Amino acid sequence: MQHPCMTCGACCTQYRVAFHWMESDEVTPGGVPHQLTEVLDPHRLCMRGTHSKPVRCVALDAQIGVYSRCTIHPNRPSVCREVDASWEYGKASPQCDKARISYGLDPLTLADWRWRDAADNDDDHPDDNGNSPSSPPQAPVAA
Repeated sequence: MQHPCMTCGACCTQYRVAFHWMESDEVTPGGVPHQLTEVLDPHRLCMRGTHSKPVRCVALDAQIGVYSRCTIHPNRPSVCREVDASWEYGKASPQCDKARISYGLDPLTLADWRWRDAADNDDDHPDDNGNSPSSPPQAPVAA
């Protein structure tokens, strides 16, 4: 199994992605690639493709519901980092649910995260937010 977002991408086609101009790589090394943004107001930029209808972030490489990837994932804006997939951290996400439903996809449930349980856990590779499901207790090694 894989992370449900890898086969979705719906959120990147539903919301304006606006953030403070200081997040741009013109100001902050490793920030959001400035060439992919446009000015929203004196204090904010937004990702190109998210300021008008139809919304589709320029950094999205996806066929919604089939495959999805953010081409700037390590450098994505803070607002993108703040949108959790439903039930990823134990609660529903109205933004995720609304975006998925708009494409006829079922909202995520706790069952969509079973791949992280016990044997499938991958603590050697936590996500970029430092979150990782906890590992099962290790049995003591006999001497």
